[in-house]
Amino acid sequence: MFHMTRRTFLEASLAGLSGWSVASAIAGQAVRPKLPVAGITTSFGNASHADVIYSKITDGWQQDGGAGPDLRLTSLYVDQPDERDLSQSLVERHRIRRCTSIEEALALGGQELAVSGVLIVGEHGKYPKHAVTGQTMYPRREFFDAVVKVFERTGRVVPVFSDKHLSWNDENARHMVETARRMQFPLLAGSSLPVSWRVPDLTLPRECRIEEALVIGYGGLESYGFHAIEGLQALVEGRRGGESGVARVETVTGDRIWQTARDGRWSRALFDAALQIAPRFKTGDPKQLLRPGAAWYLIEYRDGLRATIAMANGVTDKYAFAARLTGQPEPVATWLALQEGFPTLHFANQLKAIEHMMHTGRTPWPVERTLLTTGILNAALLSLAREAPIDTPHLNVNYQAAHWPHAAGAPPVPVRRDMGTRPRMPAKR
Repeated sequence: MFHMTRRTFLEASLAGLSGWSVASAIAGQAVRPKLPVAGITTSFGNASHADVIYSKITDGWQQDGGAGPDLRLTSLYVDQPDERDLSQSLVERHRIRRCTSIEEALALGGQELAVSGVLIVGEHGKYPKHAVTGQTMYPRREFFDAVVKVFERTGRVVPVFSDKHLSWNDENARHMVETARRMQFPLLAGSSLPVSWRVPDLTLPRECRIEEALVIGYGGLESYGFHAIEGLQALVEGRRGGESGVARVETVTGDRIWQTARDGRWSRALFDAALQIAPRFKTGDPKQLLRPGAAWYLIEYRDGLRATIAMANGVTDKYAFAARLTGQPEPVATWLALQEGFPTLHFANQLKAIEHMMHTGRTPWPVERTLLTTGILNAALLSLAREAPIDTPHLNVNYQAAHWPHAAGAPPVPVRRDMGTRPRMPAKR
Protein backbone atom coordinates (compact mmCIF):
# COMPACT_ATOMS: atom_id res chain seq x y z
CA MET A 1 0.00 0.00 0.00
CA PHE A 2 1.22 3.50 -0.84
CA HIS A 3 2.01 5.59 2.24
CA MET A 4 2.40 9.34 1.81
CA THR A 5 4.61 11.26 4.23
CA ARG A 6 4.67 15.03 4.67
CA ARG A 7 7.85 15.23 2.60
CA THR A 8 6.51 13.21 -0.31
CA PHE A 9 3.23 15.14 -0.21
CA LEU A 10 5.05 18.44 -0.54
CA GLU A 11 7.26 17.06 -3.31
CA ALA A 12 4.19 15.82 -5.14
CA SER A 13 2.37 19.12 -4.65
CA LEU A 14 5.23 21.12 -6.10
CA ALA A 15 5.71 18.68 -8.94
CA GLY A 16 2.03 18.68 -9.82
CA LEU A 17 1.99 22.47 -10.03
CA SER A 18 5.11 22.40 -12.20
CA GLY A 19 3.52 20.16 -14.81
CA TRP A 20 5.23 16.90 -13.85
CA SER A 21 3.52 13.65 -12.98
CA VAL A 22 2.70 13.51 -9.27
CA ALA A 23 3.43 9.79 -9.25
CA SER A 24 6.88 10.21 -10.77
CA ALA A 25 7.73 12.91 -8.21
CA ILE A 26 7.48 10.45 -5.34
CA ALA A 27 10.73 8.61 -4.82
CA GLY A 28 10.44 4.88 -5.32
CA GLN A 29 6.79 5.05 -6.32
CA ALA A 30 6.02 3.34 -9.61
CA VAL A 31 3.75 5.12 -12.08
CA ARG A 32 0.22 4.19 -11.12
CA PRO A 33 -2.70 3.46 -13.42
CA LYS A 34 -5.38 6.09 -13.78
CA LEU A 35 -8.24 4.58 -11.84
CA PRO A 36 -11.72 4.96 -13.37
CA VAL A 37 -14.06 7.06 -11.23
CA ALA A 38 -17.67 8.19 -11.52
CA GLY A 39 -18.84 11.77 -11.02
CA ILE A 40 -22.24 12.33 -9.40
CA THR A 41 -23.28 15.98 -9.13
CA THR A 42 -26.20 18.31 -8.72
CA SER A 43 -25.09 20.97 -11.22
CA PHE A 44 -22.10 21.62 -13.47
CA GLY A 45 -21.81 25.36 -14.06
CA ASN A 46 -18.69 27.39 -14.71
CA ALA A 47 -16.46 27.56 -11.59
CA SER A 48 -18.89 25.32 -9.70
CA HIS A 49 -17.48 22.71 -7.33
CA ALA A 50 -18.15 20.08 -10.00
CA ASP A 51 -16.11 22.12 -12.48
CA VAL A 52 -13.11 22.77 -10.23
CA ILE A 53 -12.97 19.14 -9.08
CA TYR A 54 -13.93 17.06 -12.12
CA SER A 55 -12.15 19.33 -14.62
CA LYS A 56 -8.90 18.87 -12.70
CA ILE A 57 -9.25 15.14 -13.31
CA THR A 58 -9.82 15.59 -17.03
CA ASP A 59 -7.65 18.66 -17.76
CA GLY A 60 -4.95 18.56 -15.07
CA TRP A 61 -4.27 20.24 -11.75
CA GLN A 62 -4.19 23.66 -13.42
CA GLN A 63 -6.97 22.80 -15.91
CA ASP A 64 -4.61 23.58 -18.78
CA GLY A 65 -4.11 20.11 -20.23
CA GLY A 66 -1.05 19.39 -18.11
CA ALA A 67 -0.38 16.77 -15.45
CA GLY A 68 -3.24 15.75 -13.20
CA PRO A 69 -4.24 13.06 -10.73
CA ASP A 70 -3.94 9.35 -11.37
CA LEU A 71 -7.69 9.19 -11.90
CA ARG A 72 -9.85 8.95 -15.01
CA LEU A 73 -13.39 10.33 -15.09
CA THR A 74 -15.27 7.63 -16.97
CA SER A 75 -18.88 8.59 -16.31
CA LEU A 76 -20.89 11.59 -15.21
CA TYR A 77 -24.40 12.07 -13.82
CA VAL A 78 -25.76 15.64 -13.57
CA ASP A 79 -29.03 15.98 -11.68
CA GLN A 80 -29.93 19.51 -12.87
CA PRO A 81 -28.35 20.42 -16.21
CA ASP A 82 -29.32 23.89 -17.39
CA GLU A 83 -28.35 26.50 -19.97
CA ARG A 84 -25.06 27.16 -18.13
CA ASP A 85 -24.13 23.48 -18.00
CA LEU A 86 -20.53 22.68 -18.98
CA SER A 87 -20.74 18.93 -18.67
CA GLN A 88 -21.68 18.24 -22.30
CA SER A 89 -18.49 19.89 -23.48
CA LEU A 90 -16.52 17.86 -20.96
CA VAL A 91 -17.98 14.49 -21.95
CA GLU A 92 -17.48 15.20 -25.66
CA ARG A 93 -13.85 16.29 -25.26
CA HIS A 94 -12.88 13.33 -23.09
CA ARG A 95 -15.33 10.66 -24.30
CA ILE A 96 -16.92 10.35 -20.89
CA ARG A 97 -20.19 8.46 -20.58
CA ARG A 98 -23.05 10.88 -19.91
CA CYS A 99 -25.50 8.99 -17.69
CA THR A 100 -29.18 9.36 -16.92
CA SER A 101 -28.95 7.60 -13.55
CA ILE A 102 -26.47 7.05 -10.76
CA GLU A 103 -26.66 3.30 -11.30
CA GLU A 104 -25.64 3.75 -14.93
CA ALA A 105 -22.71 5.96 -13.87
CA LEU A 106 -21.38 3.25 -11.56
CA ALA A 107 -22.09 0.23 -13.77
CA LEU A 108 -21.49 1.93 -17.15
CA GLY A 109 -24.64 0.34 -18.49
CA GLY A 110 -23.74 -3.18 -17.36
CA GLN A 111 -24.64 -5.28 -14.36
CA GLU A 112 -21.42 -5.00 -12.32
CA LEU A 113 -19.71 -2.14 -10.55
CA ALA A 114 -17.34 -0.79 -13.21
CA VAL A 115 -15.49 2.06 -11.44
CA SER A 116 -12.85 2.24 -8.73
CA GLY A 117 -14.25 5.26 -6.91
CA VAL A 118 -17.14 7.71 -6.71
CA LEU A 119 -17.00 11.51 -6.33
CA ILE A 120 -20.27 13.07 -5.14
CA VAL A 121 -20.49 16.85 -5.50
CA GLY A 122 -23.83 17.97 -4.08
CA GLU A 123 -23.36 21.73 -4.38
CA HIS A 124 -25.14 24.33 -6.57
CA GLY A 125 -28.49 23.89 -8.28
CA LYS A 126 -32.08 24.78 -7.46
CA TYR A 127 -33.18 22.73 -4.45
CA PRO A 128 -35.69 23.41 -1.64
CA LYS A 129 -34.72 25.42 1.43
CA HIS A 130 -35.29 24.15 4.96
CA ALA A 131 -38.31 25.95 6.43
CA VAL A 132 -36.57 26.76 9.73
CA THR A 133 -32.85 27.10 9.09
CA GLY A 134 -32.93 28.16 5.45
CA GLN A 135 -30.34 25.55 4.52
CA THR A 136 -30.36 24.28 0.95
CA MET A 137 -31.46 20.66 1.08
CA TYR A 138 -28.98 19.27 -1.42
CA PRO A 139 -29.62 15.56 -2.10
CA ARG A 140 -26.26 14.39 -0.80
CA ARG A 141 -27.74 11.52 1.21
CA GLU A 142 -30.00 10.56 -1.70
CA PHE A 143 -27.00 10.40 -4.02
CA PHE A 144 -25.06 8.43 -1.41
CA ASP A 145 -27.92 5.96 -0.92
CA ALA A 146 -28.17 5.41 -4.68
CA VAL A 147 -24.44 4.60 -4.75
CA VAL A 148 -24.83 2.22 -1.80
CA LYS A 149 -27.71 0.48 -3.58
CA VAL A 150 -25.32 -0.41 -6.43
CA PHE A 151 -22.76 -1.64 -3.90
CA GLU A 152 -25.36 -3.88 -2.29
CA ARG A 153 -26.62 -5.22 -5.61
CA THR A 154 -23.18 -6.03 -6.99
CA GLY A 155 -21.55 -7.17 -3.74
CA ARG A 156 -18.60 -4.79 -4.26
CA VAL A 157 -17.63 -1.48 -2.68
CA VAL A 158 -15.18 1.30 -3.64
CA PRO A 159 -14.07 4.53 -1.94
CA VAL A 160 -16.56 7.42 -1.93
CA PHE A 161 -15.92 11.16 -1.63
CA SER A 162 -18.78 13.56 -0.77
CA ASP A 163 -17.99 17.24 -1.14
CA LYS A 164 -18.46 19.72 1.76
CA HIS A 165 -20.73 18.95 4.74
CA LEU A 166 -22.46 15.62 4.71
CA SER A 167 -26.04 16.89 4.88
CA TRP A 168 -28.39 19.62 6.08
CA ASN A 169 -29.73 17.01 8.47
CA ASP A 170 -27.83 15.36 11.35
CA GLU A 171 -29.69 12.09 10.92
CA ASN A 172 -28.67 11.93 7.27
CA ALA A 173 -25.05 12.68 8.10
CA ARG A 174 -24.85 9.99 10.76
CA HIS A 175 -26.58 7.52 8.45
CA MET A 176 -23.91 8.08 5.78
CA VAL A 177 -21.02 7.55 8.21
CA GLU A 178 -22.59 4.51 9.85
CA THR A 179 -23.43 2.94 6.47
CA ALA A 180 -19.85 3.33 5.26
CA ARG A 181 -18.58 1.85 8.52
CA ARG A 182 -21.01 -1.09 8.34
CA MET A 183 -20.22 -1.86 4.71
CA GLN A 184 -16.50 -1.20 5.22
CA PHE A 185 -15.79 1.24 2.40
CA PRO A 186 -13.71 4.41 2.76
CA LEU A 187 -15.79 7.60 3.00
CA LEU A 188 -14.19 11.04 2.77
CA ALA A 189 -15.94 14.40 2.94
CA GLY A 190 -15.33 18.00 3.81
CA SER A 191 -13.88 21.34 2.77
CA SER A 192 -10.77 22.30 0.82
CA LEU A 193 -9.85 24.88 3.49
CA PRO A 194 -7.98 22.43 5.81
CA VAL A 195 -5.53 21.56 3.02
CA SER A 196 -5.08 25.10 1.70
CA TRP A 197 -2.11 27.36 2.46
CA ARG A 198 -1.37 28.60 5.98
CA VAL A 199 0.54 31.88 6.04
CA PRO A 200 2.64 31.76 8.13
CA ASP A 201 2.85 27.98 8.19
CA LEU A 202 1.22 26.62 11.36
CA THR A 203 0.59 23.14 12.66
CA LEU A 204 -0.28 23.00 16.35
CA PRO A 205 1.79 20.49 18.34
CA ARG A 206 0.03 17.16 18.84
CA GLU A 207 -1.36 16.86 22.39
CA CYS A 208 -1.05 20.61 23.00
CA ARG A 209 -3.41 22.35 25.41
CA ILE A 210 -5.63 24.90 23.66
CA GLU A 211 -7.42 27.35 25.93
CA GLU A 212 -9.46 29.11 23.24
CA ALA A 213 -9.60 29.27 19.44
CA LEU A 214 -11.22 31.49 16.83
CA VAL A 215 -11.63 31.51 13.06
CA ILE A 216 -12.67 34.57 11.08
CA GLY A 217 -14.77 33.82 8.02
CA TYR A 218 -17.07 35.58 5.61
CA GLY A 219 -19.87 34.95 3.13
CA GLY A 220 -22.98 32.80 3.34
CA LEU A 221 -23.61 31.49 6.84
CA GLU A 222 -24.14 27.95 5.56
CA SER A 223 -22.08 27.69 2.38
CA TYR A 224 -19.02 29.59 3.64
CA GLY A 225 -19.64 29.07 7.34
CA PHE A 226 -19.01 25.37 6.84
CA HIS A 227 -15.53 26.06 5.47
CA ALA A 228 -14.69 28.17 8.54
CA ILE A 229 -15.88 25.42 10.91
CA GLU A 230 -13.96 22.70 9.09
CA GLY A 231 -10.85 24.88 9.04
CA LEU A 232 -11.16 25.35 12.80
CA GLN A 233 -11.65 21.64 13.41
CA ALA A 234 -8.64 20.64 11.34
CA LEU A 235 -6.44 22.82 13.53
CA VAL A 236 -7.81 21.95 17.00
CA GLU A 237 -8.62 18.24 16.66
CA GLY A 238 -5.11 17.12 17.61
CA ARG A 239 -5.22 18.74 21.07
CA ARG A 240 -4.58 16.76 24.23
CA GLY A 241 -7.00 13.87 24.59
CA GLY A 242 -8.18 13.94 20.98
CA GLU A 243 -11.59 15.01 19.80
CA SER A 244 -14.59 14.21 22.02
CA GLY A 245 -17.31 16.36 20.49
CA VAL A 246 -19.35 19.49 21.14
CA ALA A 247 -21.79 20.18 23.97
CA ARG A 248 -23.42 23.45 22.94
CA VAL A 249 -23.59 25.94 20.07
CA GLU A 250 -25.01 29.45 20.07
CA THR A 251 -25.22 31.98 17.24
CA VAL A 252 -25.27 35.69 18.07
CA THR A 253 -25.78 38.69 15.80
CA GLY A 254 -25.93 42.48 16.00
CA ASP A 255 -25.24 44.07 19.38
CA ARG A 256 -25.08 40.64 21.02
CA ILE A 257 -21.80 39.96 19.22
CA TRP A 258 -20.07 42.68 21.21
CA GLN A 259 -22.03 42.03 24.41
CA THR A 260 -20.88 38.41 24.46
CA ALA A 261 -17.31 39.64 24.04
CA ARG A 262 -17.73 41.89 27.11
CA ASP A 263 -19.18 38.90 28.96
CA GLY A 264 -16.03 36.89 28.20
CA ARG A 265 -17.80 34.46 25.85
CA TRP A 266 -15.21 35.04 23.12
CA SER A 267 -11.86 36.78 22.93
CA ARG A 268 -11.48 40.11 21.17
CA ALA A 269 -7.70 39.62 21.43
CA LEU A 270 -7.93 36.45 19.32
CA PHE A 271 -10.23 38.21 16.86
CA ASP A 272 -7.69 41.02 16.44
CA ALA A 273 -4.81 38.56 16.11
CA ALA A 274 -6.63 36.66 13.34
CA LEU A 275 -7.62 39.87 11.58
CA GLN A 276 -4.07 41.23 11.63
CA ILE A 277 -2.49 38.06 10.23
CA ALA A 278 -4.54 38.08 7.01
CA PRO A 279 -4.71 40.77 4.32
CA ARG A 280 -7.40 43.20 5.41
CA PHE A 281 -10.42 43.78 3.22
CA LYS A 282 -11.23 47.10 4.91
CA THR A 283 -9.65 49.20 7.61
CA GLY A 284 -11.56 50.74 10.46
CA ASP A 285 -13.58 49.72 13.49
CA PRO A 286 -15.03 46.21 12.97
CA LYS A 287 -18.12 47.25 14.93
CA GLN A 288 -18.87 49.84 12.27
CA LEU A 289 -17.83 47.73 9.31
CA LEU A 290 -19.96 44.65 10.02
CA ARG A 291 -22.81 44.28 7.54
CA PRO A 292 -26.21 42.69 8.13
CA GLY A 293 -25.73 38.93 7.84
CA ALA A 294 -22.65 38.86 10.06
CA ALA A 295 -22.90 36.25 12.81
CA TRP A 296 -20.71 34.64 15.48
CA TYR A 297 -20.96 30.90 16.21
CA LEU A 298 -19.98 30.28 19.85
CA ILE A 299 -18.92 26.64 20.29
CA GLU A 300 -18.47 24.85 23.61
CA TYR A 301 -16.60 21.56 23.27
CA ARG A 302 -17.25 18.65 25.60
CA ASP A 303 -13.68 18.83 26.96
CA GLY A 304 -14.04 22.51 27.90
CA LEU A 305 -12.44 24.11 24.84
CA ARG A 306 -14.18 27.29 23.73
CA ALA A 307 -14.11 28.27 20.07
CA THR A 308 -15.67 30.97 17.93
CA ILE A 309 -16.51 31.23 14.25
CA ALA A 310 -16.70 34.96 13.46
CA MET A 311 -18.51 35.35 10.14
CA ALA A 312 -17.33 38.94 9.85
CA ASN A 313 -19.06 40.03 6.65
CA GLY A 314 -18.08 43.60 5.85
CA VAL A 315 -14.78 43.39 7.72
CA THR A 316 -12.83 40.87 5.65
CA ASP A 317 -13.08 38.43 2.77
CA LYS A 318 -10.42 36.11 4.16
CA TYR A 319 -10.25 33.14 6.52
CA ALA A 320 -7.86 33.34 9.48
CA PHE A 321 -7.23 31.35 12.67
CA ALA A 322 -5.94 32.35 16.10
CA ALA A 323 -5.61 30.40 19.34
CA ARG A 324 -4.27 30.77 22.84
CA LEU A 325 -2.14 27.83 23.97
CA THR A 326 -1.39 27.02 27.59
CA GLY A 327 2.04 28.32 28.55
CA GLN A 328 2.36 30.72 25.62
CA PRO A 329 1.86 34.44 26.39
CA GLU A 330 0.97 35.45 22.82
CA PRO A 331 -1.67 33.95 20.50
CA VAL A 332 -0.65 31.85 17.55
CA ALA A 333 -2.30 32.85 14.27
CA THR A 334 -2.32 32.05 10.57
CA TRP A 335 -4.09 33.12 7.40
CA LEU A 336 -6.00 30.18 5.88
CA ALA A 337 -5.36 31.22 2.30
CA LEU A 338 -7.16 30.20 -0.88
CA GLN A 339 -6.13 30.87 -4.44
CA GLU A 340 -8.43 33.63 -5.62
CA GLY A 341 -9.39 32.82 -9.18
CA PHE A 342 -8.56 30.27 -11.82
CA PRO A 343 -7.45 27.53 -11.43
CA THR A 344 -8.46 27.45 -7.71
CA LEU A 345 -5.54 25.25 -6.71
CA HIS A 346 -6.86 24.73 -3.17
CA PHE A 347 -9.23 22.27 -4.85
CA ALA A 348 -6.19 20.57 -6.37
CA ASN A 349 -4.86 20.11 -2.83
CA GLN A 350 -8.17 18.50 -1.87
CA LEU A 351 -8.13 16.33 -4.97
CA LYS A 352 -4.67 15.01 -4.04
CA ALA A 353 -6.22 13.69 -0.82
CA ILE A 354 -9.09 12.13 -2.79
CA GLU A 355 -6.61 10.53 -5.19
CA HIS A 356 -4.69 9.08 -2.25
CA MET A 357 -7.87 7.46 -0.89
CA MET A 358 -8.86 6.03 -4.27
CA HIS A 359 -5.46 4.36 -4.69
CA THR A 360 -4.85 3.17 -1.13
CA GLY A 361 -8.29 2.58 0.34
CA ARG A 362 -7.30 4.78 3.31
CA THR A 363 -8.90 8.11 4.14
CA PRO A 364 -6.38 10.91 4.76
CA TRP A 365 -8.47 12.20 7.68
CA PRO A 366 -11.38 10.66 9.59
CA VAL A 367 -14.85 11.27 8.18
CA GLU A 368 -15.87 11.87 11.80
CA ARG A 369 -14.31 15.32 11.44
CA THR A 370 -16.92 16.22 8.84
CA LEU A 371 -19.67 14.47 10.80
CA LEU A 372 -18.87 16.81 13.70
CA THR A 373 -18.53 19.95 11.60
CA THR A 374 -21.80 19.15 9.84
CA GLY A 375 -23.51 18.96 13.23
CA ILE A 376 -21.91 22.20 14.46
CA LEU A 377 -23.13 24.04 11.35
CA ASN A 378 -26.64 22.63 11.64
CA ALA A 379 -26.82 23.62 15.32
CA ALA A 380 -25.49 27.11 14.57
CA LEU A 381 -28.15 27.75 11.94
CA LEU A 382 -30.88 26.35 14.18
CA SER A 383 -29.66 28.61 16.99
CA LEU A 384 -29.81 31.58 14.64
CA ALA A 385 -33.40 30.75 13.70
CA ARG A 386 -34.53 30.20 17.29
CA GLU A 387 -32.41 33.00 18.79
CA ALA A 388 -31.36 30.57 21.53
CA PRO A 389 -28.43 28.28 22.34
CA ILE A 390 -28.66 24.68 21.17
CA ASP A 391 -27.50 21.81 23.39
CA THR A 392 -25.88 19.12 21.26
CA PRO A 393 -25.67 15.80 23.14
CA HIS A 394 -25.80 14.06 19.75
CA LEU A 395 -22.42 15.60 18.86
CA ASN A 396 -20.49 13.27 21.16
CA VAL A 397 -18.20 12.48 18.24
CA ASN A 398 -14.91 10.88 19.29
CA TYR A 399 -11.89 10.39 17.06
CA GLN A 400 -8.12 10.79 16.89
CA ALA A 401 -6.73 13.20 14.33
CA ALA A 402 -4.72 11.84 11.40
CA HIS A 403 -1.78 13.75 9.95
CA TRP A 404 -2.41 14.86 6.39
CA PRO A 405 -0.30 17.92 5.52
CA HIS A 406 -1.73 21.17 4.28
CA ALA A 407 -0.23 22.96 1.28
CA ALA A 408 3.25 24.42 1.56
CA GLY A 409 4.46 27.93 0.84
CA ALA A 410 2.32 30.86 -0.20
CA PRO A 411 -0.82 30.62 -2.34
CA PRO A 412 -0.21 31.05 -6.07
CA VAL A 413 -0.84 34.40 -7.70
CA PRO A 414 -4.22 34.31 -9.49
CA VAL A 415 -4.03 33.67 -13.21
CA ARG A 416 -7.25 35.57 -13.76
CA ARG A 417 -10.23 36.46 -11.62
CA ASP A 418 -12.76 36.26 -14.45
CA MET A 419 -13.26 32.52 -14.58
CA GLY A 420 -16.02 32.93 -17.13
CA THR A 421 -13.53 33.68 -19.93
CA ARG A 422 -10.90 31.04 -19.23
CA PRO A 423 -9.97 28.94 -22.25
CA ARG A 424 -11.38 25.46 -22.65
CA MET A 425 -9.07 22.66 -23.72
CA PRO A 426 -9.58 21.21 -27.20
CA ALA A 427 -11.10 17.78 -27.60
CA LYS A 428 -8.75 14.90 -26.90
CA ARG A 429 -8.83 12.33 -29.67
